[in-house]
Amino acid sequence: MADDDRRTEFVLPYSSACPAAVDQSNCIQLAHGEGGRLMRQLLKERIAPTLQAAINEDAARISAMKGDWAVTTDSFVVSPLFFPGGNIGSLAVYGTVNDLSVAGADPIAITLSLIIEEGLSFQLLDEVLSSVARTANECGVRVVAGDTKVVPRGAVDKLFITTTGVGQYRPASHLQCQQIQSGDLLLISGPIGQHGMAVLAAREKLHMTPEPISDCGNLRIVCATLHNQLGEDLRAMRDATRGGVSAVLQEWSEASGTTMQLYENQLPVTAETRGMCELLGLDPLYVANEGTFVAAVAPSVFEKALEVMREFSISSRACAIGKVIDKISSPVVIERMLGTLHPIDDPAGAPLPRIC
Repeated sequence: MADDDRRTEFVLPYSSACPAAVDQSNCIQLAHGEGGRLMRQLLKERIAPTLQAAINEDAARISAMKGDWAVTTDSFVVSPLFFPGGNIGSLAVYGTVNDLSVAGADPIAITLSLIIEEGLSFQLLDEVLSSVARTANECGVRVVAGDTKVVPRGAVDKLFITTTGVGQYRPASHLQCQQIQSGDLLLISGPIGQHGMAVLAAREKLHMTPEPISDCGNLRIVCATLHNQLGEDLRAMRDATRGGVSAVLQEWSEASGTTMQLYENQLPVTAETRGMCELLGLDPLYVANEGTFVAAVAPSVFEKALEVMREFSISSRACAIGKVIDKISSPVVIERMLGTLHPIDDPAGAPLPRIC
């Protein structure tokens, strides 16, 4: 071959074709994330109308708030995108709103960033966006800003969502796990481990009967009411997401210099969650929740706290699960049926990945 006949072949990392519009396509194309006509069309015709959000500015305007602001951010990569009791859209809103609520803040607005895999169907995207809109309306927050990126097939698993939530701390908000002290009581808002089991059953197509249902839900009102009613006697609240109840109590023990003692016979677990955990060798204490929170309260307001929590459907099965004791060798212990204390280990990782 002559020198002047040689050709250099360039291999692009993903595709040799530039992103291009595909007429009458029913799925996301790379061009929908490239800043051109198709991206503007996606934003104006699907995302903005569904979320009732403005898209013409690079930043949202939020009226000045007095007092302290609360800000939280989170990413959601759950698999599968839809599971019994929720989907990645409702999960993203609930998760963000709940993080603000248990911290003692009133949620005001959220941002929503979408990372979409090329080929995701418009129908599925519309269902997720509609769920985001319904859940935001239920929680009393606005989607005020966002971002959309489209990546090549295989770069993500269908759809990832990142949120940022903004809220305002309620007057005299003081909730801190460092304030927990020996003698305080530990309450749980409802049965534990439901979300993790619901996602696992859907992911592995286990076809359990009855099937586990995620506890995905809005904690805003119950947390605000509990905070307003108990004042300083409410020491701390935390939603028990990744790592479950065990992770919350491990963190509280470290921060407060105390030990958390649980009672095995008082832990609320549904029959389907207990059955799945026993079958798979899992402990519900380590399994994630998405609408269940733990509260530490002074013993003098124990009855009042339960009364307040049981007024709301999401926490109607609230109960006491343990107490705070002086520091011993183990940060978290559980009293078994025979009255003996056993340590609750702090695992390095979660038994169920990608549950939120």
